[in-house]
Order: sequence, then C-alpha cells, then structure tokens
Amino acid sequence: MDTGALSLLLALTYFLIKHVMADFILQTPYQLRNKGIYGHPGGMLHAGIHAVLSVPVFLILPAPGAVFAGVLIAGELLVHYHVDWAKEQIVARRQWTPAAGGFWRALGIDQFIHHLTYVAMVSILVGAQA
Repeated sequence: MDTGALSLLLALTYFLIKHVMADFILQTPYQLRNKGIYGHPGGMLHAGIHAVLSVPVFLILPAPGAVFAGVLIAGELLVHYHVDWAKEQIVARRQWTPAAGGFWRALGIDQFIHHLTYVAMVSILVGAQA
C-alpha cells in the first residue's frame, strides 16, 4: 500500500475512533440532556470536544497552514453541533424513545452524517496536499 493510501486510511480510522470516544464514552448526561436546546453550553461543549479531538488528525494529514486547519475544525464544530441539535429536535417533537424505531433511524442518520463529515474533511486535506 502506498503512503498516500495508508495516510488516508489512518486519518479515517482516527476520526472513527475519535467519534466513538466523543459521542459514546466522553459524552456526559449534561451534554446529552442539553444538545436539543439551541445555544446551550452543554451542546456547544459536546461539539467542542469533537473539534478539539480532531486536531491530531493533522499529524497524519498535515494542513497547509494554521488558518486552513482552524477553518476546517470550525466547520466540523458547526456541522456537528447542528446535526446533533436537529436530531434532538426531531426526536423530542415526535416523542421518540429508544423503544421507537424512529429514534434509531434518527440516531443512525445522525451518525451517518457525522461520518460523512469526516470523509469530507479527509478529502479536503488530501486535496490541499495535491
């Protein structure tokens, strides 16, 4: 496997591990309870943890500069925050609990969009290196 392909796979793997850590291991009840309240510090903290934990990916796929890296991380923070907020709005308005199929579909779509965000970030970083 060439170095470029290996870097791509390592970066995506890093993002997936980071995501599990931030969404399922480090997320507190405070963050979870407040992600559906727009502008609440709990939801912003959760998205911020995701953003901070994404920084080490630049050791695998270096950004062309600090401003570029900052914009990419800020973009992830904004996307993550709004995807979580939207999912919480949908689940709350429909009064879905984990017993409802809709809850799991909403969670699955939420996770899929987060993973697509990582694919986009890696694509942007690879394109910036070309």
